[in-house]
Amino acid sequence: MDKFITIKENVQTEIIVKKSRFICNLIKVETQKEAEDIIKQIKKKYYDARHNCVAYRIIEDEKIVEKASDDGEPSGTAGGPMLNILKKNDICNIIVIVTRYFGGILLGTGGLVRAYSEAIMEAINISEKIEKCIGYEAEVEIDYNNLEIFKYYCKINNIFIKNLEYSNIIICKIQLEEGIKKRLLEDYTTKKVNLINLKILSKKLINKSIIK
Repeated sequence: MDKFITIKENVQTEIIVKKSRFICNLIKVETQKEAEDIIKQIKKKYYDARHNCVAYRIIEDEKIVEKASDDGEPSGTAGGPMLNILKKNDICNIIVIVTRYFGGILLGTGGLVRAYSEAIMEAINISEKIEKCIGYEAEVEIDYNNLEIFKYYCKINNIFIKNLEYSNIIICKIQLEEGIKKRLLEDYTTKKVNLINLKILSKKLINKSIIK
């Protein structure tokens, strides 16, 4: 997968459907083990709830790992619909757990699908989303006189400055997309951008843009 959507911060929302409470936790994860640990934590936190339904999609070892659980609800009414919403929205490295406190009124299979779908969509809609893509991390050495000029160069070329280390020179860790990497290398070679040194470190997933 060359790009996908994830969230900037964890989100919790709650809806009431015919007296049943649906508490949705939308949580960032990086590994399947982390997701499974979170499931245990949520089930422990909401130990008195009737159901803790789960869906997640995680990129691990360059493959997408998926899971859906109805946790006692009728088959296909909770985890599956939530997973489908993650897929349709190209969302990865996310686990969603919807906890249901039964309100005494049966919703039927169609009502359950709608309720669990509404719960996850409520959380997705209010979350701040990040588009991630395959890019590069690089290290730049620069003198103090050129720092502000380089910051402006990064701003207009969508280069993300990850961190700065200050000593006798400044060392910048940056992240950038493939096309921008080619432009930076060319500008470095032709001295259009004044750097002491530029080193491409690794290919990796990087933040591409913020989606409100």
